[in-house]
Amino acid sequence: MSMGKSFPGFSPTGPYLVTPEEFDDPDNLQLSCLLNGDVVQKASTADLVHSVPKLIAELSSVLPLSPGDVIFTGTPEGVGTTRKPPRYIQPGDVLVSRLDGVGEMRHTFVAASPPTPSPRKDA
Repeated sequence: MSMGKSFPGFSPTGPYLVTPEEFDDPDNLQLSCLLNGDVVQKASTADLVHSVPKLIAELSSVLPLSPGDVIFTGTPEGVGTTRKPPRYIQPGDVLVSRLDGVGEMRHTFVAASPPTPSPRKDA
C-alpha cells in the first residue's frame, strides 16, 4: 500500500505542518474524509495499531528521521475498493480531508492527462 502514497501528487499535505506539542492529545485526534459531501472515512489516531511515539521509535531505530519528515501510518476503514459496492474517485469529485486541530484540505479531481512523449534522442 505504501506505493499508492508515493507517486507525485498522491499524498497531498499542507499547506502547513504542525508539531505534536500543538495538540492536547496527539494520540486521540479525529480525522475524516468526505467524498462529494458523504463521509467515507472517519477514525481517530487512538485507533492506530501502534502509537505515534512507538512508530517514531521503531522507524528511527532503522533509518534517520529529520525535522519535517512525514510518516504515513495507514488508512482508516472506508477506502473505495473495500466498499460494497466499490466506490472510486471520478473526475469532478471533491474530496475533503479533515484533522481536528489542524483544519481541512479540499481537492477536486480531474481526468489524467495523457503522458507527454519524451523527445527523440536521434532527432
